[in-house]
Amino acid sequence: MKNLANMGSGVSASVDENDDEDISKSAFASFQAREEEIEKMKMQVKEKVEMKLGQAEEQTRRLAQVWEELEVLTDPMRKEVASVRKKIDVANREVRSLGQSCQKKEKEYKEALDAFHQKNNEKNQLTATLVELVKESENVRMKKLEELSKNIDPSC
Repeated sequence: MKNLANMGSGVSASVDENDDEDISKSAFASFQAREEEIEKMKMQVKEKVEMKLGQAEEQTRRLAQVWEELEVLTDPMRKEVASVRKKIDVANREVRSLGQSCQKKEKEYKEALDAFHQKNNEKNQLTATLVELVKESENVRMKKLEELSKNIDPSC
């Protein structure tokens, strides 16, 4: 009976071991299913990251290309603008110099014009004086001639 009891307890132990084994297998299967699910999600996330990285790289290439086009576009404009600015600066210096020269020459012209007008007025006054002197001289000579003529011919 003892054997039977041992056997009965062996069956009971075996049933308990089977239950424990089933629970372990179930837990292991559940764990394995969770691991597979985690691995599957991990792969999905990895694929999304790789896809996003690919998109980011494509965007980077496009932006680099746009940047190069922008540099090409602005570079000639900068050179042209700088060239025109230099020409404006040169022209500005020349205009300033010519303006100063013009002012100097205008001043000289005004001084020369004033001197011309003064000399012209002086000449006109001298001419008027000369005309008066010539008239006076003619008058004096005519009177003298008339006197001499009367002296020669008292009858006239």
